[in-house]
Amino acid sequence: MSLRSSRGLAVALALLIWIPAPALATSGGASVGPAPAKHRARRSSVSSAQAQSSPFSGRGMWIWELSQSDGGNPASIIATARSYGVSEVIIKAGDGASAWAQFNPTLVAALHAGGLRVCAWQYVYGAHPVSEAEVGAAAVHAGADCLLVDAESEYEGKYVQAQQYITTLRQLIGPSFPVGLAGFPYIDYHPAFPYSVFLGAGGAQYDMPQMYWSEIGASVDAVYAHTYEFNQLYQRPIEVLGEIAGDPPPAEVVRFRQRSRAYGATLVSWWDWQSASAAEWQAIAEPFSSLQGAVPAPGLPTLSVASGGGISAGDLVVWAQEHLLEAGETVQIDGEFGSGTQAAVEQFQAAHGIPVTGMVDPTTWQALLRYPRPTVVWTGQQGTATAAIAARALTATKRLTLPVPLSASLPAKGYEIPESLGKGR
Repeated sequence: MSLRSSRGLAVALALLIWIPAPALATSGGASVGPAPAKHRARRSSVSSAQAQSSPFSGRGMWIWELSQSDGGNPASIIATARSYGVSEVIIKAGDGASAWAQFNPTLVAALHAGGLRVCAWQYVYGAHPVSEAEVGAAAVHAGADCLLVDAESEYEGKYVQAQQYITTLRQLIGPSFPVGLAGFPYIDYHPAFPYSVFLGAGGAQYDMPQMYWSEIGASVDAVYAHTYEFNQLYQRPIEVLGEIAGDPPPAEVVRFRQRSRAYGATLVSWWDWQSASAAEWQAIAEPFSSLQGAVPAPGLPTLSVASGGGISAGDLVVWAQEHLLEAGETVQIDGEFGSGTQAAVEQFQAAHGIPVTGMVDPTTWQALLRYPRPTVVWTGQQGTATAAIAARALTATKRLTLPVPLSASLPAKGYEIPESLGKGR
């Protein structure tokens, strides 16, 4: 997008009794370190009933400025949602360390009473990650059925801050509350972004990339192929987020929905309510037939040394190195595919009956991802920890304390989503 604004919005609504809606229980992994006392005290307010069914299914619509979406009137929002088969609204609850008054228990109760699931989303920057986590947790305690985290360029390179955000958030809301990452779709464009933290153990259980094909300048089919090729490596369900804010042709909106079915997404959501024209509302709701012969065949990216023609640095290399270490190979986790990583890959391939190429190719990925990844605690300094030290630490504690990977300093290769999208209102 960016899905952001600097303004908080206060909305006066009629007081209704809150009827909590359920949310999904999935494995979220362990948090690092004990929760502060004030965090432990608030945690109990998350209802145990919020762990029964997934909010990541059906048709969703994102709301940025509530007052600009059917006037912020819950009855009107419910009526419009019913007219177009929308079962879930995703409403902005915070920007950085600032909570937005528009997301509150009264609003959530009204929408729940009308049969809608209500999820919160927040834009995060990494300047104050603990405070950002508290804003997200406040939305959960206000009755949200899920939390969507919109982390974009501001979090590039911020492994420590991402870890602080995720750790604090999980201490506040528990390990199983459903969280999704709504970020850049083209992972290869953002080698310094800590996807492995946001989508790693204890992080988001769902991946919701912003697949704005029109703004990216790609076809619907191309944006699906590119997004899935890289995102699927993080082994999280991919729930697609499409655009209507850029006024794409209705036929392309329908095709986006058709492709979502072919790729198996269970939730298709749209940015955003206040931008939707009558034709676009119709396009997200009209019946459609499945595409003939539209079985997706997304590839998997190849990692290699720079001369090998594949990806040679970035968070995907961090991800592969972590799995190599857990598989028993001696490798340095630094986000750079050098000769040491190449040797570790060759040893892994030989041990698993895979053609020895020294590259993490699709066949190697499939074998590598059968292994878990270690628990990594990122520290503030940047540098390297030798492969031997990492191996000994993993054997002794099953937890690694590592300096931020060298790849965290890499610049983005481009920004597929224009920053202007979503601003200025």
